[in-house]
Amino acid sequence: MHLRLYDNDGDKIFFEKEYPDRFLTHGEGIKESITYHEQLVGSGFYKEIYFEGVHIGFGNTVLKRKILLNFESDIETIEMHFALKGKSTATTGIFDKSISFVPNRHNIIYANGICGKMQWESEEFRLCEINLTPFFFKKFLPQDHQLFETFRNTIEKGNSGLLHQDHRRISHQMYRIIDEIMGCERTGIFKRMFLEAKVIELLLLQLEQFSDDSFSHSTLKKPDVDKIYAVREFILQNLDATCSLIDLAHLVGTNDFILKKGFKELFGTTVFGFWSDAKMDQAKQLLMGENMNVGEVSQRIGYKNQRHFSAAFKRKFGILPSHFKK
Repeated sequence: MHLRLYDNDGDKIFFEKEYPDRFLTHGEGIKESITYHEQLVGSGFYKEIYFEGVHIGFGNTVLKRKILLNFESDIETIEMHFALKGKSTATTGIFDKSISFVPNRHNIIYANGICGKMQWESEEFRLCEINLTPFFFKKFLPQDHQLFETFRNTIEKGNSGLLHQDHRRISHQMYRIIDEIMGCERTGIFKRMFLEAKVIELLLLQLEQFSDDSFSHSTLKKPDVDKIYAVREFILQNLDATCSLIDLAHLVGTNDFILKKGFKELFGTTVFGFWSDAKMDQAKQLLMGENMNVGEVSQRIGYKNQRHFSAAFKRKFGILPSHFKK
């Protein structure tokens, strides 16, 4: 199984790799690699983790400019595609029209040996893509929904296609699982078990969302959606900041009513509920290290009072941070 990305002249290779059949690996049953690119398109990385039936790829690139590359693949795969940052457009003669992804959208794609052109249009580009063999994927594809039956027939006939013509928004739960996949530090068979479970959980959320028509009927306008995702990104990048709801709304050019209502609709939680959860998740990661004590972690995530931090941590995880550290 072969994948190749190259420029129009064919003399500069951006990415080229040969994969084992069915992503089958030996030994511990899991393989990992990181590709760094610093010249052709900009600076960044792409990490791959694969084992039998599953290939996980994610990366982040800061582009020098808008770029257009050719791609060739002889791989038959079902791809769980998550566009985290930046806009991309794939053009191939197999699909009726180009497939474009903007930030915070996902879909499931069946690709059977396709080639074409890929354009990356944004300064910063980040994605997570999980490729499954048809055998692995079809074990979890429900049989009681017309959308899934149509997609199953597409796979059986070998015709590349999308699960749904309209992409869906990446939910808060999906983001949490994607973060867990990208941040997994287990090794060997334990890493494979963890990642396989998370891939199945993520696939469950995708299939549930596509089977529920209510997800496609939002009261929010696209500019408002983009602003709410921008608030989410600001929170994750500034966990120790102190902002009111109005501050956050003004930061992205909206008002507190739209932010409050829209955040709840998109992520199923309040702005400050999300912020608190994100702080606790970060605190947990910091405590798992060896170089920071409870007081230092408390300050790092923006708590002036260590007792308040300890109480919040216990509410979240059911254990005091000092006990968790031990």
